[in-house]
Amino acid sequence: MDSVASQLNNVSAFLSQQRPIHLVAATALTTTSLLAAWVVMDYNAWREFGTGGTPPTWAGYWRMTKIRFNRLLASDDLRDPSPLDASAGPRYLPADFDQKRRVGPRPRIMARTMPQRQVPYKKSDFDDGVEARVQSMCATLALKYEKLVYLAPAKTEGGAADGIYSREELETLNPAVKHPKNKILAGEVGHAHPADGSLHVWLSEGDARRVVEGGWGERFPLAFVDKGWVMVYAPKTMTEADVVEEILKSGIGWVCGQKVE
Repeated sequence: MDSVASQLNNVSAFLSQQRPIHLVAATALTTTSLLAAWVVMDYNAWREFGTGGTPPTWAGYWRMTKIRFNRLLASDDLRDPSPLDASAGPRYLPADFDQKRRVGPRPRIMARTMPQRQVPYKKSDFDDGVEARVQSMCATLALKYEKLVYLAPAKTEGGAADGIYSREELETLNPAVKHPKNKILAGEVGHAHPADGSLHVWLSEGDARRVVEGGWGERFPLAFVDKGWVMVYAPKTMTEADVVEEILKSGIGWVCGQKVE
């Protein structure tokens, strides 16, 4: 921050010394240089944090940046559950889920719309074992319910994380899985993000609303993805991790068409 402030002071001093005829050109050149430097810095930060399945190229960056600016112009609050229909789809979340409201403020979300991530917590914010539990949660549940699901690199993450996928041969498989509009999800139940510990999970629309209302997550920013695809915040305690596991199990129920215990 000090170096940036120093550079801005130097720029200000330089501009104040220019003649009016040169001032416009100098200002334009300086603005362009600063903008270019910011873009390069933002691009590198985007690649280092993880691109969420988007090719880590300049073309991918510009595509995500366009979505980012469109989101800035929109008034849609992803933490507002009202666009989700509470009665849509069967309920797979436990009956007492509505009483399990998340304690404390919601986490800060990364400025970039995509990939949808929260600002990572400090290591000291987590109870012992929580981070490891979250990162192994998909593998654990895939093994426990192996007749229903399997573990594979998440296509929605470009293979950067493992996801839970439904078995196509299931007689109870949710018809929504094979609907053309849900091709992007390809039968995925969900995955956890290594960088911040948050997850994306496919729920019924009604369950997705309950998750958002309870403070456990927020809606996905892209309208062409099913409304039940939600971001779930990283848990910091084992109690919160228990709830997150309930949410992920509810996703298995929704996608596979049968409740799991």
